[in-house]
Amino acid sequence: MPSFLEAPVAGAYHLLTSLVSTLQPLTGAYAAVIAIVLCTLVVRLCLVPLSVRAHRGLKARAAMMPQLKQLTERHRGNPERLQRELAKLQSESGTTMFAGFLPTLAQLPFFWLMYTLFSRTIVAGESNQLISGSLLGAPLGVHWPIVAGTPAFLVLAVLLAVVAWFSARLQLRQLDETATPMSRRLARLLPFGTLLTAAFVPLAAGLYLLTTTAWTVVERTVLQR
Repeated sequence: MPSFLEAPVAGAYHLLTSLVSTLQPLTGAYAAVIAIVLCTLVVRLCLVPLSVRAHRGLKARAAMMPQLKQLTERHRGNPERLQRELAKLQSESGTTMFAGFLPTLAQLPFFWLMYTLFSRTIVAGESNQLISGSLLGAPLGVHWPIVAGTPAFLVLAVLLAVVAWFSARLQLRQLDETATPMSRRLARLLPFGTLLTAAFVPLAAGLYLLTTTAWTVVERTVLQR
């Protein structure tokens, strides 16, 4: 790992281990699990302004769909003119085609930190204390082949599937009548990608995925009201 990335990893490690030590008298063996959930909730709380902006962007984009369709049909034979007109329309509306991805992109550094912290035996020049935490008998630093021998992965997979199902329903509800069959198929299937991701990352990172996707479902439900 490049040396400039060691500083944030070490900082996150000391922060998380301090939180685990604080929680341990109250939560015992599940201190690391609770710490991961709490850190994830804090991250998502900090990203609420981005989520609100993304939601407004999606609503603005939905309102622009008739105009986007007209521009596409009008300038189908002139890609350069089409790009200029689309850029002008987005500028006037104050949104972009990628507005809905802002919260997801902002979370990537935190997911990377969680993956890194529970994938290494040595962090910040000392033995990694975090990987000794466990969930239902499975160490938080292990991957799917080992976790599958305990209830932990099954419970995680079931909960991720339930959250993905609700997420898919929300995404389908956001699509309008202009959505293509492919778009509807993707909206139905993409949320279940968290199950595939969880199979290749440490259990701690899977727990982060479960917490953040559950937050996303609740957040989108509230914002859509």
